[in-house]
Amino acid sequence: MHSTKQRITFTDKKGIGEVKLLGKWDIHTYPVKSIKRVRLVRKADGYYCQFAVDIEVNTEQRTSNGELGLDVGLEFFYSDSNGHHEENPRFLRKAEKAIKHAQRQIYKKEKAKNQRRKARQRYAKKHLRVNRQRNEHAKRIARNLCKSNDLVAYENLNVKGMVKNHCLAKSINDVAWSLFRRWLEYFAVKFGTTVVAVNPRMTSQKCSDCGAIVKKSLSTRTHKCSSGCKLHRDVNAAINILNLARATVGQTGSNALRSRSLYSSWCKPARASCDVEYRIPSAKAEGSVNFDFRFYIQPFAFKYTTL
Repeated sequence: MHSTKQRITFTDKKGIGEVKLLGKWDIHTYPVKSIKRVRLVRKADGYYCQFAVDIEVNTEQRTSNGELGLDVGLEFFYSDSNGHHEENPRFLRKAEKAIKHAQRQIYKKEKAKNQRRKARQRYAKKHLRVNRQRNEHAKRIARNLCKSNDLVAYENLNVKGMVKNHCLAKSINDVAWSLFRRWLEYFAVKFGTTVVAVNPRMTSQKCSDCGAIVKKSLSTRTHKCSSGCKLHRDVNAAINILNLARATVGQTGSNALRSRSLYSSWCKPARASCDVEYRIPSAKAEGSVNFDFRFYIQPFAFKYTTL
């Protein structure tokens, strides 16, 4: 690292040499010894330099100590046990027309020509934008939920198996339930929140008021029970999920996921000349955390080789 913190020299014998970092950052506030890893990443919109910095983990305070059950779905992003419905943004569906148009433009260009390469780059940028939108949306909602609740319960869904349904696969991938769950588990560590993954079996069919089983098809969106309980199908499921979580928290061998022992690393968003995709933290021992500072690298400032 250069003394000005504006240039970095790679000495790993890969032929990269010195590169110039563009954009604003606060990497200069950390000592050089705390930088544990530096990595070059190629995105659709350019090259980025990641700095993994080792620092202490600090737990933030919650604003309230509520308890919430979440039922994720396709009609709404999630419905909670309080009756709130979070709208499904459907980022891919909204950008699908532009993505298909950009893809068609690729095949109109001659192979091995610059115009075809540029068309492919425009196509890749549209997918990258959708990916970043999903990530920002999931991160924002997960942070708000963990900051305002002491207990958050959600379904332990088998998303890999669910996407085998070719009728719903695109919508399931677009809503990004697994991404949302991973951000919930991360922010649970930040705010000291307990997150619990419960078995989703019969949560939609069971009445949250009397416990009776009320069979209904997927097209039936309202739960009606002979006891007089009438709720939205997803709200009824969210209440059942919360009740299951209350019964399983602290029990050995349950589906409770005490995420305070998970995900103690964090990727800080880049302060650079353009947006950067976030990296979901991976499990790491408590006591330290890795921040990833990602900077845009000046194009053609170095010879890129595979690391």
